[in-house]
Amino acid sequence: MNTHKVLKASILASRLAEEKRQGKKIVFTNGVYDLIHAGHVTLLEKSKRLGDVLVVGINTDMSVKRLKGPKRPLTTEQDRALVLAALEAVDYVTFFNEDTPYELLEKLQPDILVKGSDYALGQIVGRDLVKKVVRIPLIKGRSTSNLIAKIVKAYGC
Repeated sequence: MNTHKVLKASILASRLAEEKRQGKKIVFTNGVYDLIHAGHVTLLEKSKRLGDVLVVGINTDMSVKRLKGPKRPLTTEQDRALVLAALEAVDYVTFFNEDTPYELLEKLQPDILVKGSDYALGQIVGRDLVKKVVRIPLIKGRSTSNLIAKIVKAYGC
């Protein structure tokens, strides 16, 4: 297991500061990552190509409940982190309990912030904290909401 990739933000901040001293470019993206699908994997792989170290911030279970409602997340934060850490493109995974990753971005100080193209530049939280923001095109029809809708339709949940 790649549990060494899952770190508390304070520990990760120190590790990233060292990576930066070595001249490495830090890339950050974030999300819920409730059901990992091809859209997530594509975004993560493209994000990794933008720098040397890819950090994924995931919403804690409490944060997801506030944002998505009481029936979410479908999987626990620990399970989501473990799945993400198993992906080759992902170097580190950490959590944030707030509704946005702004405080986490302040702490980690990445060079590049990546979001999906469904976010307008003005909507991207933390754009003022990084050197560069990159919006990656989404794969049409690939989303957790679509997967949930298919499951409900197929199994009448």
